[in-house]
Amino acid sequence: MNACMKTVMAVALVCSLPLAANAQTRTDVALEKKIAKLPVYKALNSTRTEFDWLLTPQKSQAEIYATADGKGVVVANAMVSRTFRIFPNLATTDFVNRMTGESMLRAVSSEGSVTIDGHRYSIGGLSGQPERAYIKDEWIDKMTTVPGSFMVEDIEIQPIGERIKWARSRWALNKKAATGKEVVFHLRGQKELSEVTIKLIVSVYDHIPVISKRFELTNGSSLPINVDEFKLEYLAFAEPESPGGGDPSTFMLPNIHIESDYNCGGSFTEKETDITEKWVSDPEYTSQRNYLMQTPCILDVSPKMGPDQEVLPGKTFCSFSVFEMPFDSYDRERKGLFTRRMYRTIAPWVTENPIFLHLTSSNMETIKNAIDQCAEVGYEMIIMSFGSGANAEDISDGNIAKYKSVVDYAREKGIDIGCYSLLASRWISDEVDCINPKTGKRGGMTFGSSPCLCSDWGEEYFRKIKTFFEKTGMRCFEHDGSYPGDFCASTVHTHHKGLKDSQWNQFRKVTELYHWMCENGIYLNVPDFYLLNGSTKVSIGYRETNWSLPRDRQLIHTRQLNYDCTWDRAQSSLWSFVPLVQYHGGGAAATLEPLSEHLYEYRTLMFQNYGAGVQACYRGPRLYDTPETKQVVVDVISWYKKYRNILNSDIIHLRKPDARDWDGIMHVNPGEKEKALAMFFNPTDRDITRTITLPLYYTGLRYTARIREQEGRLRRYTMDTDRCVTLEVKIPARGYTWYVVE
Repeated sequence: MNACMKTVMAVALVCSLPLAANAQTRTDVALEKKIAKLPVYKALNSTRTEFDWLLTPQKSQAEIYATADGKGVVVANAMVSRTFRIFPNLATTDFVNRMTGESMLRAVSSEGSVTIDGHRYSIGGLSGQPERAYIKDEWIDKMTTVPGSFMVEDIEIQPIGERIKWARSRWALNKKAATGKEVVFHLRGQKELSEVTIKLIVSVYDHIPVISKRFELTNGSSLPINVDEFKLEYLAFAEPESPGGGDPSTFMLPNIHIESDYNCGGSFTEKETDITEKWVSDPEYTSQRNYLMQTPCILDVSPKMGPDQEVLPGKTFCSFSVFEMPFDSYDRERKGLFTRRMYRTIAPWVTENPIFLHLTSSNMETIKNAIDQCAEVGYEMIIMSFGSGANAEDISDGNIAKYKSVVDYAREKGIDIGCYSLLASRWISDEVDCINPKTGKRGGMTFGSSPCLCSDWGEEYFRKIKTFFEKTGMRCFEHDGSYPGDFCASTVHTHHKGLKDSQWNQFRKVTELYHWMCENGIYLNVPDFYLLNGSTKVSIGYRETNWSLPRDRQLIHTRQLNYDCTWDRAQSSLWSFVPLVQYHGGGAAATLEPLSEHLYEYRTLMFQNYGAGVQACYRGPRLYDTPETKQVVVDVISWYKKYRNILNSDIIHLRKPDARDWDGIMHVNPGEKEKALAMFFNPTDRDITRTITLPLYYTGLRYTARIREQEGRLRRYTMDTDRCVTLEVKIPARGYTWYVVE
């Protein structure tokens, strides 16, 4: 179950005081006593982090502090901090990138807002700052509360809990849950909302420069209320540039990564599916350099529409979470390393990376033969893919019995098995499909048409899928055409009221299934970006018809994908493709079957995918057809498993595949015996020798490195002042080689 659906458990003493005439004074006294028990934050904003957290993350521990004046709290680790003023009300007064010493805010900011029954209320907040280009401490002391705002009345300190109770049922590079500290601010509404409370939960993580935030609103009154809209953040960031004129959409934004776990859009990356991050102008910032005052300098994190949720008496509404991570440079590789490490920490299930076959048949004889082959060569999973005939929506006794017997047979061989289902990119009926608000009819959705997940059909679909997996025991699920964020204007669907709550309710419906599967050890292949909600893989981002191109082109395209698509996503969270049989066309020139006749391409495709740590969908009825083919598969899989940890570790991009000269990548991990593994490819028809510099900074090595080519003898190299080593590398024609660094 998602952490936001649970009651926050206190680890510090909670004081609940009635709002009598002198209640605010008594509350202030209680708050002052709690703050006084916290360690005092003594770091200067201008002080820079003394170590590189990418090399020694264990040096950074999260803590909740009191400000030196006793009027606020600071959530911080060694790389990032956020300061909250408590008196006279809750507000963010600083956000510091401790890695650079930069204070990133220019104005005191509220903690967002919530619109209830048509009226907007600030969550905390202070007003009266005379200049919004910068903040002076003496101004804060003179600022006043925002009229009608939710007022802070208590705080708690607690450890970070698991967002999803991941089952950890197979190999993963990281099986540890994220750790850190949280401060929970308790706020209460005023006057007509005096029985409505908000728990604002702010988390700071150990080992990564990330702060997250979410809230829970509880209706303690005797009447229902409606949460029409909310803003989770409305932070006044200092702008990195503000030209006098020009198109504001081209202005440079603050150097910080903002991501929520409420993202959908029918695509493969966070950038394409982000529906909550908005950078908007600040009309009160009258001293900005932009003549029309259009500088995008306020971070607005909010749903595009809604959520339009009724909260009954005694019930709680939970927001999504937002994660905020400043960068310490504009270097693309380094920023990518930050982002990949964040995913591996807050969503560790994405580090599962099972070796699987994309089976194209549900014939029992073919399935058993595939299971036997997988067990013999070291594969770990089979997905009965689209076109196989497996139907997870059929929960008849006969279908359940058939696939339970398949699961039992696979389990005896140590193989997980699962199946495919199509969700949103299909037409069902006029009564079921999402209604386009522009036309009043179905159609015009992301995928043309899509069933509304909050219709009765949607409710029944999810019931069937869950029942099928519970009764068969399947351990992996490929969920295609997942919910892309379509709105639905229907007012007759059972599980949403109308347009404004349709996206929120549908998103909750699909992510409830994903959370349940993650918690029950069911591996999830989802082509859309649901990594923060329990999905373990997303498409690397290929164009499907490219797999109809001739085999020699696929070799280069595959390496280009592995190079281009691993800058900001962990390779273990990506799947690619290898068409053993025809996919979208291309005939014999595009496919690998018969496998024994195309061993060069088969071996090379496996080596460059497994060598990148990217699992491809090897789509066909079998893994080998002759003893020679079997040996090729065994050799590659044995090599991959030997170096599995380093091959699933961070990628450093050396040279992009261009078919003109060598290309390569290098994996690095300062915590492994193998500190690096570099792979070099030669796409030309002649042997080549190249002088190649390996940047070994991210290995953690400082002065010397021991390096061997493949399984050869280790040689000691002295690193230069930039922690680089230069090698003379010989790469055979249309071949490859690899080096290990210890």
